[in-house]
Amino acid sequence: MFKTIADPADCEVRSVIRFLNAKNVNPAEIHHQLVEIYDENVMTDGMVRKWVRHLNDGRSNVHHEARSGRPSVVNDGLVAKVNEKIRESSRFTIRMFCDEFPKISKTVLHEIVTNRSNYRKLCSSWIPKMLTDVH
Repeated sequence: MFKTIADPADCEVRSVIRFLNAKNVNPAEIHHQLVEIYDENVMTDGMVRKWVRHLNDGRSNVHHEARSGRPSVVNDGLVAKVNEKIRESSRFTIRMFCDEFPKISKTVLHEIVTNRSNYRKLCSSWIPKMLTDVH
């Protein structure tokens, strides 16, 4: 029995596929060996076959390719505007901010307030997570 490896990185599994494919091991056997070492949820047989096809077609990179996605609406200007509104009144709700910034979703506003501006809700007021002499 082999020692199992828990929680492998995706690129690690694809590197093993690349190595075994270079040794002319068929995809079914590659999948069998992956399941034997990692676990049965590591990668499906179909995905192994897909990666073998990619590698046979000339792909050599086993890392994720950069993809174009939706650009982030969060920028320094928006964070500054939200901080200005917070300083005007610490008794606000995210829903009230939705009225002030109608084109920004509640989720994005909440992310700006909690993660970018480092505020958290205490009773009914928003306070900075790390208090300074100014606060």
